[in-house]
Amino acid sequence: MARRVFAVAAHADDIEFGMGGTLVHLARAGCELHYMTVANGSCGTAELDAEQIVRIRAAEAREAAAVLGAVYHPPLVPDIEIFYDRQLLAKMGAIMREVAPDILLVQSPQDYMEDHMNSSRLAVSAAFCRGMRNFPTDPPRPPVSNEVTVYYAQPHGNRDPLNRVVKPDFYIDITGVIDQKERALACHRSQKEWLDVSQGFDSYLHTMRQLSREVGSWTPRYAYAEGWRYRNPLGLCAAEADPLAQLLGAVRYQPDPRA
Repeated sequence: MARRVFAVAAHADDIEFGMGGTLVHLARAGCELHYMTVANGSCGTAELDAEQIVRIRAAEAREAAAVLGAVYHPPLVPDIEIFYDRQLLAKMGAIMREVAPDILLVQSPQDYMEDHMNSSRLAVSAAFCRGMRNFPTDPPRPPVSNEVTVYYAQPHGNRDPLNRVVKPDFYIDITGVIDQKERALACHRSQKEWLDVSQGFDSYLHTMRQLSREVGSWTPRYAYAEGWRYRNPLGLCAAEADPLAQLLGAVRYQPDPRA
């Protein structure tokens, strides 16, 4: 059964917002968790200089990863510089081969900002290239042959860039772990004022519960939930692979697509 999980997102606090509850469940199921944000948080302040906020946000991310029980991997680039290019893909490819996950959790391919979407693309491409001996990584790492199943989290706000509601393929009940998810998110203390000022969040902890409650309302029975969509398995894993169903079946709900 799949046991190594790699959560990749753009910014420190993105993982907690969209994936934190599922990661808590996976840790309790005995999985080895890995945590990485691609950007270093350099633009996440209205008051501090880049060097100061990067140092603060790295410490907060390490603390949050510890709350979730995950191995922390440092970021690669400044905020707003997550581009889908060869240089960054080579760096992501090296990390993907080092971690060699069985499960890859990424942000939605349709989201409200480019950093989120590009982080998702980079992680998925790095996974797709994991076994290609002639794809150069930075630093060089040997190819790996493991299967990896990719799942997309909900876009932030549960809406796509055109503000249309995005509903998942299946749901994970996080009602029983919402407090631990909140503790992990609360580690990102520097972001409370910044998100209030820059993006109009009414307290980021309240916003997280509100969004999780909305996803839960799309199920028959969950007060809070996280939603996930399947990635096409071609080049990644067997067509029938669904390790989250195996590991988290007791807290998983999938609607009948015929309904």
